[in-house]
Amino acid sequence: MRELKANDVFKPGSFPEHTYISRTSSEFSYSYEFRLRQALNTSGFLTSVIGPSKAGKTVLCEKVIGQDNIVSLTGSDFKYSHPFWVTVANKVGLSIEGEQVQTTSTVGDRLPGVSQSILSSMKEKFITGKDQVIEYFKQNNLVLVLDDFHYASEEIQLEIAQQLKDAIRKEFPAIAISLPHRADDAIRKNPDLSGRLSLINIEPWKPDALQKIAVTGFDALGITIDPKLVETLAAESLTSPQLMQSICLNLCLLLDIDNNMSIIKIEDPSTLQTAFRATTTNLPYKDIVKRLKSGPSTRGQKRKTFSIHDGEEADIYDLLLKAIAIDPPSTALSLDSLKSRFDEILGNHPSKPDKNKIKSAIEQTQTIIDTSGSIYQVFEWKDEMLYVLEPLFLFYLRWGMH
Repeated sequence: MRELKANDVFKPGSFPEHTYISRTSSEFSYSYEFRLRQALNTSGFLTSVIGPSKAGKTVLCEKVIGQDNIVSLTGSDFKYSHPFWVTVANKVGLSIEGEQVQTTSTVGDRLPGVSQSILSSMKEKFITGKDQVIEYFKQNNLVLVLDDFHYASEEIQLEIAQQLKDAIRKEFPAIAISLPHRADDAIRKNPDLSGRLSLINIEPWKPDALQKIAVTGFDALGITIDPKLVETLAAESLTSPQLMQSICLNLCLLLDIDNNMSIIKIEDPSTLQTAFRATTTNLPYKDIVKRLKSGPSTRGQKRKTFSIHDGEEADIYDLLLKAIAIDPPSTALSLDSLKSRFDEILGNHPSKPDKNKIKSAIEQTQTIIDTSGSIYQVFEWKDEMLYVLEPLFLFYLRWGMH
């Protein structure tokens, strides 16, 4: 038996003890771990961490802070009906609100021979204040991590920023995590927080760093893997260490690594394609792809289709998803690059959609995304660029059965 099992080494959903890879940003010659420690040790500052989805921002916090010292909330946890500090207090099991009864008495108009005393009571909700929460965090060495801060509405983001402005002056440790193109403007562009921010920009993972996850992990299992396969794994991981962890784990499961001691080297390319397809089986995107392919209602009119390979017919919304999915995989596409991809798919087709029609299809698809549930937030059209928010969605488009 191997000393470690595959799921001990490759952990897509939790802290990867055996395959954690430290990186250094191109901006500074310091590791992200050092920069986060530096930020947290600077009293009176709020830390803003921005980076691509599934890029290891939360894992970085767990590495530096420790899982037991993190109080994690997401932007979607905050609602208009619950004050910020009540939400934070509830997360740690601290009660800072309640009810009190106030009793008053008055003497009413006297009737002949009768003294009438009237008692009245009033229930009143009260909140003991944020200072209790701040002190609790400091005493227990806790750090508030606001993950996916962009999921909060703009109004709530501004409210949270206002609450944190005073709290950080009292040395309340907090980190706001967001996506690059949905940057937490309420934090970074807030003049009230100017000069009181520690800014950390997490860059997309480069192939060599992703390759280290595979090489380090399989080495821990006593297995070598062909360098060319490692390069393919890194390319298909779409800058996401989480996706690399998932693919490697599924590759191990398919090969029964835990029980098959005869496997000491992986070098068959076909095993990777099987692992890619297996990795998509539990991804929740089938219905989303179906909905986005259908596009907006045609109100009884038949939508124009285009003939592609093997006699397949595709309309412009189907073509859009195909264009996002083809090589080379990318999580940010300009309108020009999408037009080139449309042209590549359609080949010599006599009536290819022009850029205006492609843009209109993107905007219509964005409307579907905006009016659907949060799980539909898979890409965003902003500033003439299409950003894939979820690398797992792009991976599903490339390898899933849809």
